[in-house]
Amino acid sequence: MDTIWFLSLLFLTCFLLFAAFKRKKQQRLPPSPPGFPIIGNLHQLGELIHQSLWTLSKKYGPVMLLKFGRVPTVIVSSSETAKQVLKIHDLHCCSRPSSAGPRELSYNYLDIAFSPFNDYWKELKRMCVQELFNVKRIHSIQPIKEEEVKKMIDSIAESASEKTPVNLSEKFLSLTVGVICKAAFGVSFHGTVLNNERFDKLILESFLFLGSFSASDFFPNGGWIIDWLTGLQARRERSVRDLDAFYEQMFDLHKDGNKEGVEDFVDLLLRLEKEETVLGHGKLTRNHIKAILMNVLIGAIGTSAITMTWAMAELMRNPRAMKKVQSEIRNQMGNKSMITLDDVDQFHYLKMVIKETWRLHPPAPLLVPREVMSEFEINGYTIQPKTLLYVNVWAIGRDPDTWRDPEMFLPERFVDKNIDAKGQNFELLPFGSGRRICPAIYMGTSMVEFGLANMLYHFDWELPEGMAVEDIDMEESPGLNVSKKNELLLVPVKYLDH
Repeated sequence: MDTIWFLSLLFLTCFLLFAAFKRKKQQRLPPSPPGFPIIGNLHQLGELIHQSLWTLSKKYGPVMLLKFGRVPTVIVSSSETAKQVLKIHDLHCCSRPSSAGPRELSYNYLDIAFSPFNDYWKELKRMCVQELFNVKRIHSIQPIKEEEVKKMIDSIAESASEKTPVNLSEKFLSLTVGVICKAAFGVSFHGTVLNNERFDKLILESFLFLGSFSASDFFPNGGWIIDWLTGLQARRERSVRDLDAFYEQMFDLHKDGNKEGVEDFVDLLLRLEKEETVLGHGKLTRNHIKAILMNVLIGAIGTSAITMTWAMAELMRNPRAMKKVQSEIRNQMGNKSMITLDDVDQFHYLKMVIKETWRLHPPAPLLVPREVMSEFEINGYTIQPKTLLYVNVWAIGRDPDTWRDPEMFLPERFVDKNIDAKGQNFELLPFGSGRRICPAIYMGTSMVEFGLANMLYHFDWELPEGMAVEDIDMEESPGLNVSKKNELLLVPVKYLDH
């Protein structure tokens, strides 16, 4: 009897091993560049990771498997494969990778901010869209936009009278900070405890460290030591502490409620915390609120400023497009002193300029990484659970199979083409798509349109003395949001005397 049981167990074991071997043999993994032991393909990544991955994809195809340390990573680099990931198989890979390595207490809300897409985040996204990013809300904050844009125009007008260059990268960042912080947080940075010169730098540092590759993410059992030795851990902790101090200052300003009697977004979140509101499977906590504010800051402030800067740089390099977009705006406006939202809706060529800017310079070139939750296939390749997944929208924007003359800045390519940035046209994905799409699409788009329209309407623009069009550099900076590496300096010339 014992012999029968032993043989049965042996047969079952052999059968299971054979089935597992056969299944593994049937799996077809994506092509992969050769790597080294331990580090995998990390040595093939340069400072601008999206460009390195684009170069590799030219050889290994639009679905590519790499090893980042011990973490298997798939990169998709075409509109067709992006559609499979973000639409067809969205449910299989809408989670976020968890962070590894020791963290200080102040890091907790960063882990929350990039946590898996669960019932909790569904509720938060619904609330953000309903309370902050809906069309009615965008129209209600138009006076704030107009006030902040007027401040920017007035400050630039002073430089125009003196014929001195203006740092547009700085101006656009200050504009979006002013609008978002007033609209979402009910706080003005002018004349308050929050008005310090470190804030803009703090935002830029946040883009950098959130987009950087951390050794602790790819070597869970000791990578944090590398981050500590390189100084990355210290820089991250310093930025997180500064952000934490910023949030605490904001909470103090909201402690007694809004004196004007109007509940802003922070008031709403603090009230929900006080009422012990349940979202998903848990109560809303102070760290949850900080995570939400982190997403608003990173998602709304940086992307708008970056897009406006790149658009102005491209227009300066393409005088024909500059003349065409300014003529459109000025012909529509006549001699009016202020552009309205209704005016912006008529600027069709401006909208094409912005789409073309997003195509060449998507603010988040790799979107935010996803983690595969269950097995699925792309182009016949098996994508396994626990795989990290990136969508290289920067590469998609330069795909010659999708775009004619992809390196050229040509807004006219969108004429008579029903392509928008709402996540359903996978050749243009500045805000992502699927369950993880950025909820601030309308707010971000309207901010860019309104800011650019005013800059192009009120001023003509010249290069600093001794500089030619060919001298405008288009180098990118590393980070989660890829901005122009060197600040854009232009000389304004007043068009109107209002």
